[in-house]
Amino acid sequence: QLQLVESGGGLVQAGGSLRLSCAASGSIFRVSAMDLEWCRQAPGKQREWVAGITSDGATWYTDSVKGRFTISRDNAKNTVYLQMASLKPEDTGAYYCRSSGFWSQGTQVTVSS
Repeated sequence: QLQLVESGGGLVQAGGSLRLSCAASGSIFRVSAMDLEWCRQAPGKQREWVAGITSDGATWYTDSVKGRFTISRDNAKNTVYLQMASLKPEDTGAYYCRSSGFWSQGTQVTVSS
């Protein structure tokens, strides 16, 4: 089955940047053929879908991250990235990637003011 392994979270000051990675395991699962989404969840808040990329390369972003976050894909590394810039305290939360019903383990992003 598909496994999504996430990395790259951490603690950063407001205005800083982080890059999250979501690597797909298994030679039969290629990110180039997947739709993949990133979501986040802060304590006490609902899950928020942040960004996504389709198999044909189309991307989308929720309004609150447009112009600050960029989703991209490295087919050779079988990995999807979420580059986050100009981070704000409200970006704090656990971030997950998902594809075809499979979820990553999640990584914490904490933005201090």
